[in-house]
Amino acid sequence: MLRIAHLLEAQLRAAMERALPEAAQAAGQPLDPQLAPASKPEFGDFQANGALPLAKPLGQPPRQIAQAIVAQLSADPAFSELCLEPVIAGPGFINLTLRPERLTAEVAERLADPRLGVPTAGEDAGGQLPAPVIVDFSSPNIAKEMHVGHLRSTIIGDCLARVLEFRGHPVLRLNHVGDWGTQFGMLITHLKQVAPEALTTADAVDLGDLVAFYRQAKARFDDDETFQATAREEVVNLQGGDPLSLKAWGLLCDQSRREFQRIYDRLDIALSERGESFYNPYLQAVVDDLKAAGLLVIDDGAGCVFLEGVSGKDGQPLPLIVQKSDGGFNYATTDLAAIRYRFAPAPEGDGAGRVIYVTDAGQASHFAGVFQVARRAGWIPEGASVEHVPFGLVQGEDGKKLKTRAGDTVRLRDLLDEAVERAEADLRRRLAEEERTEDEAFIQQVATTVGLAAVKYADLSTNRITNYQFSFDRMLALTGNTAPYLLYAVVRIAGIARKGGDLEGAGLAAAGDGAGALGWLSFTEPQEWALIRELLKLDGVIAEVETELLPNRLCSYLFELSQVFNRFYDQVPVLKAEEPARSSRLALCRLTADTLKLGLNLLGIPALERM
Repeated sequence: MLRIAHLLEAQLRAAMERALPEAAQAAGQPLDPQLAPASKPEFGDFQANGALPLAKPLGQPPRQIAQAIVAQLSADPAFSELCLEPVIAGPGFINLTLRPERLTAEVAERLADPRLGVPTAGEDAGGQLPAPVIVDFSSPNIAKEMHVGHLRSTIIGDCLARVLEFRGHPVLRLNHVGDWGTQFGMLITHLKQVAPEALTTADAVDLGDLVAFYRQAKARFDDDETFQATAREEVVNLQGGDPLSLKAWGLLCDQSRREFQRIYDRLDIALSERGESFYNPYLQAVVDDLKAAGLLVIDDGAGCVFLEGVSGKDGQPLPLIVQKSDGGFNYATTDLAAIRYRFAPAPEGDGAGRVIYVTDAGQASHFAGVFQVARRAGWIPEGASVEHVPFGLVQGEDGKKLKTRAGDTVRLRDLLDEAVERAEADLRRRLAEEERTEDEAFIQQVATTVGLAAVKYADLSTNRITNYQFSFDRMLALTGNTAPYLLYAVVRIAGIARKGGDLEGAGLAAAGDGAGALGWLSFTEPQEWALIRELLKLDGVIAEVETELLPNRLCSYLFELSQVFNRFYDQVPVLKAEEPARSSRLALCRLTADTLKLGLNLLGIPALERM
């Protein structure tokens, strides 16, 4: 509907300028028709509210203004080909209903289009390839297992990257891994003392051992001053490029990286690792640039940039520290170096036009400060954008932070295991009730797909800004706004094909040769038109997610589409209908399946043919 909305908006604006030339001249800019989707289906497809704000400056009743606009619209042959006669409602709203033949033509076009009517960013820009978009997400720390806290960043970031890639943006998916810092002095010292064989024998330490290993090292660092001193010396050795220290550091990173990759492979998530260590050579340049720009202030021995519009309790501007009093750097320095590199033109940097950071809401003030300093330093080019995508906590059903019974943070691996196990138990129970016999390969495939899809969808279907309560029972339910409900809608359509409905043939015929295809498609029932209108919303929804970075908008759309399809299928015969209704309805079934599969894929969820 996005293309139609743009066309309607242009026609409305032209009609307003013809009907109200004095208002257009006084405004000095094009008049705004305030076009929006109709608030209720009975009002049509769109409503234009632009007459109301013009009433006061023109000194006329808004209905009179609306009548003048409608008169101009009705005299426009292009508008008459698009819409039925406009209807003025209330104080001056103009309700617009698309012609059935135009809706039918849109269906035919989408049946022939593998992109289902969604244009690419290059098409929007007249064929010009857009600048790269960087999505920074997941970002676990070396020597620590991924836990439920990494779930949201990983899943949300992947979904946003998928949507942007589908729109045709060159996307760089970056995993800003915590692979540098003072903690490595502690870890390397402990490794050299308790497991020296790890430095000479491959795979002497696995990640399970490494997590316990980290805790042991931390306990020693907290309790043993001699160990502390040695660990600090090891940091200096590492930063100075000592070969043995670098080898130990590399081993720790490799061990962690392999375990992280198992999680990413399981969730079908692609990432390019670029850890904190990558930016080490650029840290001093950050300080030098800030100094040259007159932004750096030495305060109590530390290099700082005082933030504008951000004050502490004493009313004084808060500092962003970029170089500690001992000459060392911190997270802010690394994040500034990353922004500087990411926006720098290639080959000195990534040449990005948009950089998106997917982290928890608790880091909002940190990124606000970093972004402000980067802008003031001139590192973010004109027209480019840097955005923080914050998200809330994953909570248990008691509304508290999700933890194990022992009070530990839930490991992501364990959470995914339990989701698949519960999905398998539910599937076996349903098969027994239906007296169906399926082989183990089918059971494992369905359980894995449904279990992981349920976890992803439960996260993505919630507005990311809020906390959400994690409930296996709710997310695995076959009813409600859940992944199993959407997957079942696709399975239901696949079942139509198994019962003899030629979905592909109907779709190809419906998408056939122009006017012939339109004459062949026939829709008469309200349920058909409701489904058509829902299917045609896809391009607008994708555009919203691309701009607002809210995956739940896509989830809500897919859920509503599934509901509208189920009402259509329950109330209108498909396979038993006479021609041309039978093939036309099969074409709608095929377009619904294609739309659901595309939407699920953008969420990182594969579809199933049977469940």
